[in-house]
Amino acid sequence: MTDLDRLDRRILNELQLDGRITNAELAARVGMAPTSMSDRLRRLQRQGFIAGFGARIDPHKVGLDLLVLVEVSLDKTTPDAFDKFSKAVRKVPEILECHMVAGGFDYLLKARLKDMTRYRSFLGDVLLNMPGVRETRTYPVIEEVKSDGPLPI
Repeated sequence: MTDLDRLDRRILNELQLDGRITNAELAARVGMAPTSMSDRLRRLQRQGFIAGFGARIDPHKVGLDLLVLVEVSLDKTTPDAFDKFSKAVRKVPEILECHMVAGGFDYLLKARLKDMTRYRSFLGDVLLNMPGVRETRTYPVIEEVKSDGPLPI
């Protein structure tokens, strides 16, 4: 991993707050010339510090009001079982995040759906039919206190 200098960190922080900022405005905010800024941005992208750009959509505006966290335990904890489950998860658009964790279960999922009725169908038709799933525990989110926070760079 390449070290980030003070200017790189300021650039990344500004981009996390406003990914649509113009090159000229970004350069002004961090005290650089726009040409130098273009070079730095290209380098940060090439080195993988900037993974991409996109819009944050309000899930409630598009009818995805239910957020659930789901603990998943597999029937086997072998590399092959982990691989099959991981590949299956990547194909499911309702699953926003999937994290392999240490502790009393194997994976923690974050999923978005229309409502609890849709989640019940998703659980029975999709999640419980994924490779190796032995058991799940679901936690509906009552209130999102903090999400999509910028990384503390």
